[in-house]
Amino acid sequence: MQDYDQNKLKRELMLDARSVGIPSGAAEDFVNRSIAAATESLSNKHIITNGDLKRALTKELKKYHPDLAYVYQNRDKII
Repeated sequence: MQDYDQNKLKRELMLDARSVGIPSGAAEDFVNRSIAAATESLSNKHIITNGDLKRALTKELKKYHPDLAYVYQNRDKII
């Protein structure tokens, strides 16, 4: 079992955003909005798995930047 660390998640997403060339101001806006929306969509669940969080966050990120969503969705899978 692992606790959810929103700051760590935000740092990882900001690194991913930088890797796809998103300016830091826009990336911070995308990331903050996506995390807030994903957290809200999962708020009714008692137990949230890593997969649940990843799916919800990917769905939200796709609204702002599909490339960032792809990189996040495939984090730790890309060689």
